Amino acid sequence: MELLNGVINIKNLSTVLMVVFAVLLFGYLLGRIKIKGISLGDAGVFIIALVVGAILFKVTPESGELIFSLSNKPYDFGDALSLVESLGLILFVTSVGFIAGPKFFGNFKRNFKSYVLLGIVIILAGGLSAVACIYMGKGIGFGSTIESSEGFTAMIVGLLSGSLTSTPAFSAAKATVDPSLQGLVSVGHGIAYIFGVIGVVLFVQLIPKLTRANMEEERAKLVIKQENVKEKKIVKLFHIDHMGIAAFSLAAIIGTVIGAIKIPLSGDGLSGTCFSLTTTGGCLLTALIMGHFGRIGKINIMPTEHTLKLFRELGLVLFLVGAGIPGGAEFVENFDPMYFVYGVIMTIIPMIVGFFFAKYVLKLSLLNNLGSLTGGMTSTPALGTLIGTADTEDVAAAYAATYPIALIAVVLVSQFLIILF
Repeated sequence: MELLNGVINIKNLSTVLMVVFAVLLFGYLLGRIKIKGISLGDAGVFIIALVVGAILFKVTPESGELIFSLSNKPYDFGDALSLVESLGLILFVTSVGFIAGPKFFGNFKRNFKSYVLLGIVIILAGGLSAVACIYMGKGIGFGSTIESSEGFTAMIVGLLSGSLTSTPAFSAAKATVDPSLQGLVSVGHGIAYIFGVIGVVLFVQLIPKLTRANMEEERAKLVIKQENVKEKKIVKLFHIDHMGIAAFSLAAIIGTVIGAIKIPLSGDGLSGTCFSLTTTGGCLLTALIMGHFGRIGKINIMPTEHTLKLFRELGLVLFLVGAGIPGGAEFVENFDPMYFVYGVIMTIIPMIVGFFFAKYVLKLSLLNNLGSLTGGMTSTPALGTLIGTADTEDVAAAYAATYPIALIAVVLVSQFLIILF
């Protein structure tokens, strides 16, 4: 029996599922370890996925296929893991949208300027740090695998998209560069993605401890800032199913369709560079709207709280496994210490600039600040960690408000870097 036109068959799919569950088991165990109150949490799953990818998988230089080292036959596991990653992403962002929906629009209306400014500032800081890395590379040498200025720019843009864990920026960069340089964009994205995830995850845990924040007071500030929801007349609604999975599925379907819509930015129609919300943005937007209204007539379109929390957690860890295993394999194949340093710079600078801008210029409360920061850094894993650290779902509203602004900005900045350099 075969799936997806023979690309994924039962043998390699079953192997992938076994690996996925093993990574989840040991990843959660690693994530539970605390050192001075700091833990990796769900990012422990990502670390184990990277290690498994580095040890048990390899990327073939000829075809770029992801091969399981212990297999007797050279099955390509890349498609199966992409399926795991995509499923996880849909589950997570759709859940976040539903959770944030009831309070999102009131919060966004009040803080619109702050969210727009913060999203732009974070991405501009990332763009300027990328420019600095370009000039640094020209001064000290491009790197062990690059000989041309154009190739180095392609690598840096890939590093930028990885540093901000931005798939849309990655896709836009690949579409903009010369076809012969697309591989360098992919390599850069893979190298920087690792610290891009871990760096922000640790940051949102460290800041409350370093500032000695009273989390109960910070949660109260966040709630006070939320819109006072007026009591509505209780209406008996029709539930398609008692868990709300049907409503969740509807949001995922509509969101995926919206995310696939491409808006041309340059070139001849769809053959040039295009912008799209991608599955992430489409599902997030759809779930926000459905979560805001909660019903269509007398039909309930809001999943239960239990379903949303379960899907949010499951989605996040599946996404980390699906992205982490190929990332670990690519990291080993293409690692260069200097590229990794560039990636760290492009993660740390926008993160710190964004935090202080939100704190001292926008005067945002700590949790609103960190929630907006995870959105501005387009960091899905960091949001999951922040929800656990803050012990409140309300931070998701700040993430959801800043994320679309940052999404658009990082795509444009990536393309401008390629055009200018």
